[in-house]
Amino acid sequence: MSVVVVGSINQDVVARVNRIPGPGETVLASAMVRTGGGKGANQAVAARRAGGASVAFVGSVGSDQEGEGLRHALVVDGIDVSGLSQVEGPSGMAFISVDDSADNAIVVVPGANAAATTLTPEQRSLVATASVLLTQLEIPTDLVQDAASTRGAQAWHLLNAAPSAPFVAASAALLASVDVLIVNQHEALDIAGVNDLETAVMSLAPSVRALVVTLGRRGSIVVCGEERADVPAFAADAVDTTGAGDTFCGVFAAALAASGRVPGDVDAALLADAARAGAAAAAIAVTRTGAQDAVPSAAEVAALIERANE
Repeated sequence: MSVVVVGSINQDVVARVNRIPGPGETVLASAMVRTGGGKGANQAVAARRAGGASVAFVGSVGSDQEGEGLRHALVVDGIDVSGLSQVEGPSGMAFISVDDSADNAIVVVPGANAAATTLTPEQRSLVATASVLLTQLEIPTDLVQDAASTRGAQAWHLLNAAPSAPFVAASAALLASVDVLIVNQHEALDIAGVNDLETAVMSLAPSVRALVVTLGRRGSIVVCGEERADVPAFAADAVDTTGAGDTFCGVFAAALAASGRVPGDVDAALLADAARAGAAAAAIAVTRTGAQDAVPSAAEVAALIERANE
């Protein structure tokens, strides 16, 4: 059972700062690191390394040196990159400030990620093999919809609607293709157009087979039809929350793939188990710096869950 991720891949430039600057303000960083990023690539790494799934990544890098490095990093993790295209121009970039409270501010320059609005024939064949298709919104929504229409009849489509603005602009068409919608609390409010989380959950849940809302230290909410589960978080001393949500999504997708279940055979218990695995992986990731660099191994995730069950 395989996970195919269609999404973004970026070169992250991460600066450690005492506090994130306000408008017109300059602060000095204590350290800087360049590492692999992009929501799609982060989720692919998480599904493979922390989730133990067979993973293929579909996306685009530029014709620059960064593109080659980003491709190589996925190969090292054992990810199939036959669906990773190269286009003329720069690869995607993200400029990230991380403060002493582990909070971050991110500016993304899409670069090659914005180049394609449809899959190539080779990418289409790859997506058709997926048991779980995982997408996000750092790529054009037309590409997300093309991938969703290409997946097999019994394949899951998990959409992490982040950032939420593209979803708001194309929500009706996107919702029709989604089996599980994964959002954080801020994205849920934005998409639902309300100021109350419970109202947002009640508004969004009927539109999809299942809804997952991540709440950081407060865990996550899983809604499937009339069923609802509140999944607690794992305690963690966070140093960097960059990519924590992506780690959750990748491991969640891997857990669904491992279950062997199909979208028509879904229940809250299955999704809650997947969310618990994602939460464990994210709890480990936030104790480390970076996005892909912070993703734990499947053995580390299993050990944390086992300790929590004792």
